[in-house]
Amino acid sequence: MLLKIGYLILTLITIVFILQIGLKAINASSATPKKDKIILIFGLALWQLFILFLSSTSLLQSYEFPPRFAIAFIIPSFIFTGIFLYKNKRKKWIHEIPQQWIIYFPSFRILVETLFVFSVTEGILNYHVTIEGYNFDMIFAFTAPIIAYSVYTKKWLSKKVVLFWNYIGLGVLASVIFLFITVIYKPDMYGSNTPLLPLEAFTYPYVLIAGFLMPVAVFLHILSIIQYTRK
Repeated sequence: MLLKIGYLILTLITIVFILQIGLKAINASSATPKKDKIILIFGLALWQLFILFLSSTSLLQSYEFPPRFAIAFIIPSFIFTGIFLYKNKRKKWIHEIPQQWIIYFPSFRILVETLFVFSVTEGILNYHVTIEGYNFDMIFAFTAPIIAYSVYTKKWLSKKVVLFWNYIGLGVLASVIFLFITVIYKPDMYGSNTPLLPLEAFTYPYVLIAGFLMPVAVFLHILSIIQYTRK
């Protein structure tokens, strides 16, 4: 129960952050702030309800290829991120969001990876997808406050560092996705003949990993890259 509460609290924190940067951007640049705020809040609520609904069915409870969780959550969120940010890349609101906020917040992935470790204890995840195995996302997440402080507060480092840091972050996330897919579909890589991720991992709230937390991390990296390249 405590583990489930942990995932829900972290999701709530992430939603609050998305709302904070979204409302700040709307207040600073929107010609129709009330309408845009409603769209933002409604969109976030609808996505959460979609995740909850889909995970309450049996649709995700399968090891069939292609992975259903990827079709349901990861691919749509990536398509939305790409289209949304591409269409808005020259809009004023993107630059109204303080750049350092976008760099500091990915440190939330430290908490994600901490929950992963506890998930192994509960039999929800396999240790291969955590820092105990081949998931180095926690190490990367520890660099977020260091980079933000060094670049934006102390100005010890050039902002070019942020660009490279974001690309590395996307690479790390890609490696995590690879890990999750291979422990299911290529378990022989890890010395097993059966999938190493139990079907319980596709239930709520654990499915929030693929459905919300990971897509948010990708969104923030791409947003930060656009902020830098379109400044």
